[in-house]
This record gives sequence, C-alpha cells and structure tokens, in this order.
Amino acid sequence: MIRGSLLDVDLEKIGRPVQALITVSVVKPSRHNIEAFRDWVRSLPDTLSVFVTSGSEDFLVHVALPDNNSLYAFVIDKLTERPEVADVRASIVYEHLHNHRIAPANGRTRRRA
Repeated sequence: MIRGSLLDVDLEKIGRPVQALITVSVVKPSRHNIEAFRDWVRSLPDTLSVFVTSGSEDFLVHVALPDNNSLYAFVIDKLTERPEVADVRASIVYEHLHNHRIAPANGRTRRRA
C-alpha cells in the first residue's frame, strides 16, 4: 500500500553533501528515554531518518550535513550532550543507493474487494 510520495532531494545541491549513519546507545533503555531521544533527534534539521533498533545499539540515525566539521559538532555538541546517551558511533556514507522497485512479499498486489 502506498502511503504517499517523496521527493528525491539532491543533498549536495542543498548544501548537505556529507551523510553519516550514527548508532546511539541509551544509558537506561526505558520507554521514557527511548521516546524522548527518538522525538528529539527526529526533530533536528540534520536528521534524515531514525531507526529504533534492537541489539547492542538502540538507534540508527541517518544525517546529512554540510561538512565533516558539522558532523563532528553534531556528534559531540548535540548527541553526546543528551543525558540519555551512553555511546555514539558514526560511519560516513560514501554512496546512498535507493531501491525504487519494492514489491509485495507475495509477488502480487492486493485487490480491493
């Protein structure tokens, strides 16, 4: 089911050529801490996507920034200053490819009754 459509923005042309995937672990992964961090990081203009995950990290945050200094400031001055954050690790994205041909798992589209 299609919920809407999105624009494919050229991040370099809007001054955000540096992308990173940042894993974040929360000090005490309670519902309050998870939801507080999730809502806060999602509201930041540098954030493209937020994934709440299981395993050793609680979040995977996809960001787009103007340069490496901005990435450093985002991690050090914003993320690590949050009281619920225990650990942060960033990986720079060299290339981001999208799959625009996703199909239903059963290989067929559903028909409306």
